[in-house]
Amino acid sequence: MQRIAIDMDEVIADVRPKFLSLYEREFGRPLVKEEYWGKKVYQLPGAAHIRECLHEKGFFAGLPVIPGSQECIRELMERYEVFIVTAAMEFRASFEDKFDWLQEHFPFIHWKNIVFCGDKSIISANYMIDDHAFNLEHFQGKGLLYTASHNVHETRFTRVDNWEDIRAFFRAQGA
Repeated sequence: MQRIAIDMDEVIADVRPKFLSLYEREFGRPLVKEEYWGKKVYQLPGAAHIRECLHEKGFFAGLPVIPGSQECIRELMERYEVFIVTAAMEFRASFEDKFDWLQEHFPFIHWKNIVFCGDKSIISANYMIDDHAFNLEHFQGKGLLYTASHNVHETRFTRVDNWEDIRAFFRAQGA
């Protein structure tokens, strides 16, 4: 069975609303898409400190599920070995939140198929779906870049904008 490695943040768990809310609370105004498109919210002038919330217990709890991800992953699991692969080592407090979130929203994914790592280049799979191009650069399989505000200008990888695109891609693979 071929293997698919799927990133968590900004692929199945939507962190953007939390960052937008933090920005609005900090700066007293909401952001419009054009202001952060092409970067992360915390890359905006004066907002770098917002990134520190990633180290706080509870940040990763309660994130919305990316639409279509649950259904599509269930389908993929019928034909592929699926792993959730998240670079959690930088954010020590994220482990429990991320695991609990996965258990709540993706209870059909066995705990043995959840990988907390630092450098994703060690991952051995046929496909990897990730929003960060740097995670796909040294990946030995086929990388699929999941569209996020910070990667809209990236052109080196096959782009998928949503879970319907992912479904269509894997249906075309016929495996």
